[in-house]
Amino acid sequence: MQTSNDIVLSVENLQVHFHGEGPVAKAVDGIDYQIRGQQTVCIVGESGCGKTVTALAVMGLLPQPPAQIAAGAIYFRGQSLLEMSPAELRAVRGRGIAMVFQEPMTSLNPVFTIGDQISEMIRTHEPVSASDAARRVLQLLDDVGIPDPARRIKDYPHQLSGGQRQRVMIAMALACEPDLIIADEPTTALDVTVQAQILKLLRDLQARKKMAIQYITHDLGVVAAIADQVYVMYAGVIAEQGTTDHIFKNAAHPYTRALLAALPTRNKRGLRLYSIPGSVPHPAYKPKGCPFHPRCELRQPSCMEDFPQLCDFGKGHLVRCPITFADRGAGKQRLT
Repeated sequence: MQTSNDIVLSVENLQVHFHGEGPVAKAVDGIDYQIRGQQTVCIVGESGCGKTVTALAVMGLLPQPPAQIAAGAIYFRGQSLLEMSPAELRAVRGRGIAMVFQEPMTSLNPVFTIGDQISEMIRTHEPVSASDAARRVLQLLDDVGIPDPARRIKDYPHQLSGGQRQRVMIAMALACEPDLIIADEPTTALDVTVQAQILKLLRDLQARKKMAIQYITHDLGVVAAIADQVYVMYAGVIAEQGTTDHIFKNAAHPYTRALLAALPTRNKRGLRLYSIPGSVPHPAYKPKGCPFHPRCELRQPSCMEDFPQLCDFGKGHLVRCPITFADRGAGKQRLT
């Protein structure tokens, strides 16, 4: 029997490399995280940090080549996804883990109705009749808030608004009642009102369906609204991890602090927003030492030479920065 403490997904020392004509691009460079039943875990960071590559590795959707899972392990309900055959992995996708992609117009097939596409998801994984699948599709469309589902089931993707298309993608993800949904920035292209509606929908569905969610975003406002556990990712590694309170009330890594400083708030009205200087390094040309040091206002000479290890600030709050550890970590433990 599933409990809220069950580990649904465990990622251990995951390393994903891309091979081309130049140096190897280390897009994901050794990350660890876990997701428990009914938990919402957010992986946050700028574009190019490795968030989506991590999700595609979990789903088994990386093109190999050029991608290569160079090291690490991924376990779903205790079973190794990396050791599964293609047929076994297809069985897990949809039934065990489902993914909601960032742009539904590139994920939905423009020549099939939304009803046919959701029905196909159901009938691929379950031995049900076409009529039974159609009834389930109507219920799913109703669950995700599509008005008049009996009529809209015959619509094509281009006949729906952006928010409705994203709701259809969520309905497809829910079709076989998975234990885990991976949502890759599903609200990025939507206006703030629709974004709030989609986030509320995900929270409500999670409570009713008792599923876990891995949410990928660059928006800390979204993180504050939905996350239980947060992993701040930078240049292919986890820079900081902890609960939502750890990240928003006691952020320790300079990158996390910079992301928070760039977040629009009411008390910044009329002021120029902070922006982090520079950009995320290319995964094939990362700087020596701490990957964030070229953009960091607190950098020390050691930051340019030594790759930082995780430091334990207590209660699951881990930070990859010895400078903040020295300033604030009296009595804490540095992890090896």
